[in-house]
Amino acid sequence: MGNSDQPRAVLVIPCSGVGKVHGLISREAVYRVTDDLLPGRADTVCLALLVTGDAETRRKVQETPCVTLDGCPKLCALKNVELSGGKIAEGIRVYDAMKRHRGATFGTATELSPEGWAVVDELAAEVAQIAKRPDTV
Repeated sequence: MGNSDQPRAVLVIPCSGVGKVHGLISREAVYRVTDDLLPGRADTVCLALLVTGDAETRRKVQETPCVTLDGCPKLCALKNVELSGGKIAEGIRVYDAMKRHRGATFGTATELSPEGWAVVDELAAEVAQIAKRPDTV
């Protein structure tokens, strides 16, 4: 990956956020990155496996730069990656992206509105840019 415009390998880890639109946005943004924007260059791991100490998940987090997407200020994904010895390339708060769209209706915990999908696209593009940075090694 000598080309500076070429994205580096990165793990993108969403919060669990079950039951909240913030969590759904976080997870959908991760899938947009891993499936559409950076296939083969970005992957994800299950936060629950990391929290419970799964050896393979911990190894991946420790060996690959991580971008976390947290739905709320508790920063569960970020904190658990750090606790597992992972390298945080960037921690992103979904809430901050949502604030840029004040007054919008983002959807529900199970279905996003067009405004919710717009935030998904913004977050995914941000993650793709982070993966291109020289310091994301």
